[in-house]
Amino acid sequence: MRASLIQIDVNEGESVESRRRRVTELVREQADADLLVLPELWTTGAFAYEEFATEAEPLEGPTYEAMAKAASDAGVWLHAGSIPERDPEGPLYNTALVFSPSGELAAAYRKIHRFGFDKGEAVLMSAGRELVTVRLPETTLGVATCYDLRFPELFRGLVDAGAETLVLSAGWPERRRAHWTLLAQARAVENQAFVLACGTAGTHAGVPQAGHSIVVDPWGEVLAEAGAGEEILTVDLDPAKVAATREQFPALKDRLLGLAPPRHR
Repeated sequence: MRASLIQIDVNEGESVESRRRRVTELVREQADADLLVLPELWTTGAFAYEEFATEAEPLEGPTYEAMAKAASDAGVWLHAGSIPERDPEGPLYNTALVFSPSGELAAAYRKIHRFGFDKGEAVLMSAGRELVTVRLPETTLGVATCYDLRFPELFRGLVDAGAETLVLSAGWPERRRAHWTLLAQARAVENQAFVLACGTAGTHAGVPQAGHSIVVDPWGEVLAEAGAGEEILTVDLDPAKVAATREQFPALKDRLLGLAPPRHR
């Protein structure tokens, strides 16, 4: 399975419409891949809090339409990163979209863990409630977004739901890049799964982005890592390696906690 992570530059000064056109062309040019992954909130920038409300779209808005067509034109599975979604009832969500090679929506994941503590995304957006997996011909994806990476229980839940490849879109800041690499490898090792983590490059809202999108195998080995600038990171994966790893070192079978509710004496 060939996967390409499209690490785009989200520098300020480019309009949402211009960036959408540019990303659409980048997707169409990757027709030799099986799976493409875009970063989190690439239309606005993950730290451009003041733009969330003004640039929020309905689920089937302009970004949805552009990405659905791009996936169909390229004939690829497309994790189209995430958008600021406005629910018909009013709340905003940080929503990831996954499209099939025919351009159909395969899944929408509303980010569960919102970053910002008592400001920013944590205040402006509502939390999702459902884990999302997507079955591809080669593997089952588990979908997560940025700050989710710090919460291992989410990924355990995805593995319990059948995930073999954990796909994460992010707008991760440069000042915590060491955590980005460490946590991506940890999630791969503890879940014996591939991790495909795609971030943004550049600077927006005054926050330098980490870049360094990364692909990690089920043993925690880094198969490929991008640099700091705009880049397309492509790697060929053997999906059978997940089952082989879990059979060779069956640590997941030894789990005792989290499998059943505790008994109270």
